[in-house]
Amino acid sequence: MARQHRVEIIREIGKLRGSAVICYVTGDRDNVNTRIAPDVTQVFYRHLEMYGDSRQIDLVLYTRGGDVLTPWRLVHLIREYTNRFCVLIPFRCYSAGTLLCLGADELVMGRLAELGPIDPSVVNAFNPQDPNNPSARIPVNIEDVYSYLALAGEKAGVCSSDQQIKAFSILVEKIHPLALGNVHRNYMLIRSMAKKMLAMHQQPMEEERIEHIVDNLTEKLYAHNHMISRREAANEITLPVAEEDVQLESLLWSLYQDYAEELALSEPFNPAEQLQGVSCKFDVTSGFVESINGSDAFVFSGVLKRQDYPKAGEIKVDILKQRWLTMS
Repeated sequence: MARQHRVEIIREIGKLRGSAVICYVTGDRDNVNTRIAPDVTQVFYRHLEMYGDSRQIDLVLYTRGGDVLTPWRLVHLIREYTNRFCVLIPFRCYSAGTLLCLGADELVMGRLAELGPIDPSVVNAFNPQDPNNPSARIPVNIEDVYSYLALAGEKAGVCSSDQQIKAFSILVEKIHPLALGNVHRNYMLIRSMAKKMLAMHQQPMEEERIEHIVDNLTEKLYAHNHMISRREAANEITLPVAEEDVQLESLLWSLYQDYAEELALSEPFNPAEQLQGVSCKFDVTSGFVESINGSDAFVFSGVLKRQDYPKAGEIKVDILKQRWLTMS
């Protein structure tokens, strides 16, 4: 019933907007969350091919973020099929999701819709080691690095060349130089990509406005978890946010609620609840790409096994596969 109900809502949104509608949901359920990633590109291609060239394509998007290069590829792919691309946001759309939105001619944000900054944290082999987990690396936030240098210069009075070198040397003692180089490269990449996305709009945007938007989303919000409301997005950041449409917002919220229920977003995945006996296999759906023409789901497949060692009754979770599957 869930898929059938969603198709009815998607079709209604398409009629209301005169558009081809695709939904992309990356689930944020604890223990089986998903993210924007390159493997979704071919999934989008399948749905775009089923629609063919369209007057307008609307993407209903729910995500906490992910890979920052994937939005660039997705926007280019979508624009192969339409001259007008819009993103519809019922609720959360953070980080890489917000970056994807920059490539849209119009954003439709519900009252509860949230965007976020596009200043990612970067991780590579040269990042600091996590003291609580020696095999893991601590992410370095781009804006944290630049804020430290700004703090040294503006608040601590570091102004001479020798003082600046000393402040930078202290930073290098804590963070590997190659990790810092990676931070700077990603900073430049994000700004460049954001500007290029905004330049792709059907109606050209002034250079000054592009700079204003990029500065706000990369530097001036000061917290990566800052939640950008509809009013802030439109009035302060000056993104192309559509006027309120009560009927459309109601449809978008119903669609989100259906996905939230289907993916059990409010309930952590608990292996103990799945296991009956000594062992069993499991499949958990954690994301969707859907249109009226078909459905693809991101599925975790694995095995649960009750163990006697090192702790009696402990449940071991082995994820054997995680991939997109065509459901219809």
